[in-house]
Amino acid sequence: MVKNIAVITDIHGNYSALKAVLSDIEREGKVEHIYCLGDLIAIGHETNQVLEELSSRKDVSYVLGNHDEAILNILNGEEPGSQGEERDHHYWIAENMNREFITFLSEMPKRLEGMINGKKILFLHYHLNECNRFLSIDTNPSVTKLDDLYKNEDADIICFGHHHVLHYFKGNNRIYLNPGALGCNSRPIATYATISIKNDGCVNCNVKEVSYNNREFLVNYFRYDVPAKNTLLRIFHGNQDKNIINE
Repeated sequence: MVKNIAVITDIHGNYSALKAVLSDIEREGKVEHIYCLGDLIAIGHETNQVLEELSSRKDVSYVLGNHDEAILNILNGEEPGSQGEERDHHYWIAENMNREFITFLSEMPKRLEGMINGKKILFLHYHLNECNRFLSIDTNPSVTKLDDLYKNEDADIICFGHHHVLHYFKGNNRIYLNPGALGCNSRPIATYATISIKNDGCVNCNVKEVSYNNREFLVNYFRYDVPAKNTLLRIFHGNQDKNIINE
């Protein structure tokens, strides 16, 4: 029997994009379980909608992302580890997040392993060092680098996010997959991946792009006066708000 899972990552407080992806998954009707690779919140402003939707589902497993960790640090009375505009933004997200979701976020591990049709899969937000801290983003990843980084792991598939672009590498008897950020894109699309694993161990990965209407999401950065809004819209959404303003 073929087992099908979906991999989503870096929702970043974009409930509009999340809804589009979940609707697409449900419409396809093949996915049995969803793995979310962290950064559910921050950058976007639809924090509570995202957390309410995901915390109510029984078909999703999670790992913690760096932005999720920063918000939890604030809520625990600690420094978030961010600076400048990003720090201001994190404090705003924390202030406006419903406290009922603290436990939901706090219970997320930084790595998760699963076994599907004989294939061992490792899920994490990004590569971790020996102290369980996220490494800096490698903007030029390669099979050689990844194989060296994970030489002591026995996983057949390693799924990660954090770096918002798509990565798909086949290494030494291993697949590395980053489906790209679901909630951050320079176009009104949301991405996710599906992995199909047959009984004989054959693996098929597919990355999907789902179109959605992001107009209200972009406009609300200004309506809610989100800290660092201009920087966030430029870096993570390709200044799409300018097109709306000029209409």
